[in-house]
Amino acid sequence: MQRAIDVVVAGGVLVVLSPVLAGVAAVVAARLGRPVLFRQARPGLHGLPFTLVKFRTMRDVDEERGLVTDADRLTGLGKALRATSLDELPTMWNVLRGEMSLVGPRPLLMHYLELYTPEQARRHLVRPGVTGLAQVRGRNALSWEDRLAIDVWYVDHRSFGLYLRICAQTALVLLRRTGITAPGDPTMPQFTGTKPQREADRA
Repeated sequence: MQRAIDVVVAGGVLVVLSPVLAGVAAVVAARLGRPVLFRQARPGLHGLPFTLVKFRTMRDVDEERGLVTDADRLTGLGKALRATSLDELPTMWNVLRGEMSLVGPRPLLMHYLELYTPEQARRHLVRPGVTGLAQVRGRNALSWEDRLAIDVWYVDHRSFGLYLRICAQTALVLLRRTGITAPGDPTMPQFTGTKPQREADRA
Protein backbone atom coordinates (compact mmCIF):
# COMPACT_ATOMS: atom_id res chain seq x y z
CA MET A 1 0.00 0.00 0.00
CA GLN A 2 2.78 2.45 0.90
CA ARG A 3 4.60 1.80 -2.37
CA ALA A 4 1.37 2.31 -4.33
CA ILE A 5 0.78 5.67 -2.65
CA ASP A 6 4.41 6.63 -3.28
CA VAL A 7 3.99 6.02 -7.01
CA VAL A 8 0.61 7.74 -7.31
CA VAL A 9 1.65 10.83 -5.32
CA ALA A 10 5.08 11.17 -6.95
CA GLY A 11 3.62 10.78 -10.43
CA GLY A 12 0.84 13.23 -9.63
CA VAL A 13 3.25 15.82 -8.26
CA LEU A 14 5.48 15.62 -11.35
CA VAL A 15 2.48 16.03 -13.67
CA VAL A 16 0.39 18.58 -11.77
CA LEU A 17 3.35 20.71 -10.69
CA SER A 18 5.18 20.49 -14.02
CA PRO A 19 4.67 24.27 -14.58
CA VAL A 20 6.24 24.92 -11.17
CA LEU A 21 9.12 22.58 -11.98
CA ALA A 22 9.68 24.37 -15.28
CA GLY A 23 9.52 27.78 -13.60
CA VAL A 24 12.00 26.86 -10.86
CA ALA A 25 14.32 25.31 -13.47
CA ALA A 26 14.24 28.53 -15.50
CA VAL A 27 15.01 30.71 -12.46
CA VAL A 28 17.86 28.43 -11.32
CA ALA A 29 19.33 28.46 -14.83
CA ALA A 30 19.15 32.26 -14.97
CA ARG A 31 20.52 32.88 -11.47
CA LEU A 32 22.95 30.01 -10.92
CA GLY A 33 23.63 28.76 -14.43
CA ARG A 34 23.75 25.17 -15.53
CA PRO A 35 23.40 22.42 -14.60
CA VAL A 36 19.99 23.18 -13.14
CA LEU A 37 19.86 19.90 -11.24
CA PHE A 38 22.12 18.82 -8.41
CA ARG A 39 23.02 15.13 -8.63
CA GLN A 40 24.89 13.24 -5.94
CA ALA A 41 25.38 9.62 -4.91
CA ARG A 42 23.53 8.90 -1.68
CA PRO A 43 23.08 5.66 0.32
CA GLY A 44 19.69 4.05 -0.19
CA LEU A 45 18.14 0.79 0.98
CA HIS A 46 20.82 -1.38 2.66
CA GLY A 47 23.31 1.43 2.03
CA LEU A 48 23.42 0.82 -1.72
CA PRO A 49 24.15 4.02 -3.65
CA PHE A 50 21.70 5.80 -5.92
CA THR A 51 21.79 9.22 -7.59
CA LEU A 52 19.74 11.81 -5.72
CA VAL A 53 18.29 14.57 -7.90
CA LYS A 54 17.39 18.04 -6.58
CA PHE A 55 17.39 21.61 -7.84
CA ARG A 56 20.68 23.43 -7.33
CA THR A 57 20.75 25.86 -4.42
CA MET A 58 24.47 26.66 -4.28
CA ARG A 59 27.08 28.23 -6.51
CA ASP A 60 30.03 26.11 -7.65
CA VAL A 61 33.17 26.11 -5.50
CA ASP A 62 35.41 28.99 -6.61
CA GLU A 63 38.34 29.72 -4.31
CA GLU A 64 39.31 32.89 -6.20
CA ARG A 65 35.87 34.38 -5.50
CA GLY A 66 35.85 33.11 -1.92
CA LEU A 67 33.13 30.53 -2.60
CA VAL A 68 34.36 27.61 -0.53
CA THR A 69 32.05 26.81 2.37
CA ASP A 70 28.33 26.09 2.20
CA ALA A 71 27.68 29.49 3.80
CA ASP A 72 29.63 31.19 1.01
CA ARG A 73 27.98 29.21 -1.79
CA LEU A 74 24.35 29.22 -0.61
CA THR A 75 22.45 31.97 -2.42
CA GLY A 76 19.32 33.92 -1.51
CA LEU A 77 17.49 31.90 -4.14
CA GLY A 78 18.84 28.72 -2.63
CA LYS A 79 17.64 29.70 0.83
CA ALA A 80 14.17 30.41 -0.56
CA LEU A 81 14.04 27.08 -2.39
CA ARG A 82 15.10 25.21 0.75
CA ALA A 83 12.68 27.12 2.97
CA THR A 84 9.78 26.12 0.72
CA SER A 85 11.25 22.67 -0.10
CA LEU A 86 10.85 23.45 -3.82
CA ASP A 87 14.40 22.18 -4.30
CA GLU A 88 13.09 18.72 -3.34
CA LEU A 89 10.52 18.43 -6.15
CA PRO A 90 12.85 16.53 -8.53
CA THR A 91 13.31 13.82 -5.89
CA MET A 92 9.84 12.60 -6.88
CA TRP A 93 11.68 11.00 -9.78
CA ASN A 94 13.73 9.01 -7.25
CA VAL A 95 10.46 7.93 -5.61
CA LEU A 96 9.02 6.76 -8.95
CA ARG A 97 12.18 4.75 -9.62
CA GLY A 98 11.81 2.99 -6.26
CA GLU A 99 15.05 4.43 -4.88
CA MET A 100 13.19 6.49 -2.28
CA SER A 101 9.83 6.57 -0.52
CA LEU A 102 7.79 9.61 0.40
CA VAL A 103 8.51 8.76 4.05
CA GLY A 104 11.69 7.36 5.54
CA PRO A 105 15.06 8.44 6.95
CA ARG A 106 16.58 11.19 4.85
CA PRO A 107 19.36 10.05 2.48
CA LEU A 108 22.59 11.52 3.83
CA LEU A 109 26.16 11.27 2.52
CA MET A 110 27.97 8.12 1.40
CA HIS A 111 30.97 8.63 3.67
CA TYR A 112 28.69 8.73 6.73
CA LEU A 113 28.19 4.97 6.36
CA GLU A 114 31.56 4.26 7.96
CA LEU A 115 30.86 6.67 10.82
CA TYR A 116 27.60 5.14 12.06
CA THR A 117 27.40 2.89 15.07
CA PRO A 118 25.80 -0.51 14.29
CA GLU A 119 22.57 0.82 15.82
CA GLN A 120 22.59 4.00 13.74
CA ALA A 121 23.31 2.02 10.57
CA ARG A 122 19.92 0.30 10.91
CA ARG A 123 18.35 3.44 9.45
CA HIS A 124 19.23 1.90 6.07
CA LEU A 125 16.95 -1.10 6.57
CA VAL A 126 14.20 0.88 4.80
CA ARG A 127 14.14 3.12 1.74
CA PRO A 128 15.20 6.72 2.41
CA GLY A 129 12.41 9.27 2.33
CA VAL A 130 11.64 12.70 0.93
CA THR A 131 10.34 13.43 4.41
CA GLY A 132 10.55 11.47 7.62
CA LEU A 133 9.90 11.35 11.34
CA ALA A 134 13.04 13.36 12.11
CA GLN A 135 11.87 16.05 9.67
CA VAL A 136 8.60 16.57 11.53
CA ARG A 137 10.29 16.33 14.95
CA GLY A 138 12.74 19.16 14.37
CA ARG A 139 14.44 18.69 11.03
CA ASN A 140 17.94 20.23 10.93
CA ALA A 141 17.52 21.82 14.37
CA LEU A 142 18.02 18.36 15.92
CA SER A 143 21.42 17.11 17.04
CA TRP A 144 22.86 14.31 14.94
CA GLU A 145 22.45 11.80 17.77
CA ASP A 146 18.77 12.66 18.22
CA ARG A 147 18.12 12.68 14.50
CA LEU A 148 19.68 9.24 13.93
CA ALA A 149 17.95 7.79 17.00
CA ILE A 150 14.57 8.98 15.62
CA ASP A 151 15.40 7.37 12.26
CA VAL A 152 16.05 4.03 13.94
CA TRP A 153 12.87 4.35 16.01
CA TYR A 154 10.95 4.84 12.76
CA VAL A 155 12.51 1.68 11.32
CA ASP A 156 11.41 -0.32 14.36
CA HIS A 157 7.88 1.14 14.59
CA ARG A 158 6.98 1.89 10.97
CA SER A 159 3.39 1.28 9.98
CA PHE A 160 0.95 2.53 7.38
CA GLY A 161 -0.71 4.73 10.00
CA LEU A 162 2.62 6.32 10.97
CA TYR A 163 3.38 6.85 7.28
CA LEU A 164 0.14 8.78 6.83
CA ARG A 165 0.68 10.84 10.01
CA ILE A 166 4.15 11.88 8.91
CA CYS A 167 2.81 12.93 5.50
CA ALA A 168 0.15 15.09 7.18
CA GLN A 169 2.59 16.59 9.69
CA THR A 170 5.05 17.41 6.90
CA ALA A 171 2.49 19.80 5.40
CA LEU A 172 2.37 21.69 8.72
CA VAL A 173 6.17 21.82 8.96
CA LEU A 174 6.39 23.26 5.44
CA LEU A 175 3.86 25.95 6.31
CA ARG A 176 5.68 26.88 9.50
CA ARG A 177 9.13 26.67 7.85
CA THR A 178 10.77 25.52 11.07
CA GLY A 179 14.04 23.63 11.50
CA ILE A 180 15.35 24.55 8.05
CA THR A 181 18.87 25.14 9.36
CA ALA A 182 20.87 24.09 12.38
CA PRO A 183 21.72 26.82 14.92
CA GLY A 184 24.78 28.71 13.67
CA ASP A 185 24.98 26.79 10.39
CA PRO A 186 23.58 27.60 6.92
CA THR A 187 22.35 24.02 6.54
CA MET A 188 23.51 21.23 8.86
CA PRO A 189 27.02 20.61 10.22
CA GLN A 190 28.87 17.57 8.97
CA PHE A 191 28.33 14.35 10.88
CA THR A 192 31.67 13.25 12.34
CA GLY A 193 30.49 10.21 14.28
CA THR A 194 28.94 9.78 17.69
CA LYS A 195 31.23 11.07 20.41
CA PRO A 196 32.70 8.28 22.55
CA GLN A 197 31.52 8.06 26.08
CA ARG A 198 33.67 9.59 28.73
CA GLU A 199 35.79 7.31 30.84
CA ALA A 200 33.58 8.08 33.83
CA ASP A 201 30.51 6.96 31.90
CA ARG A 202 32.19 3.73 30.90
CA ALA A 203 33.04 3.05 34.52
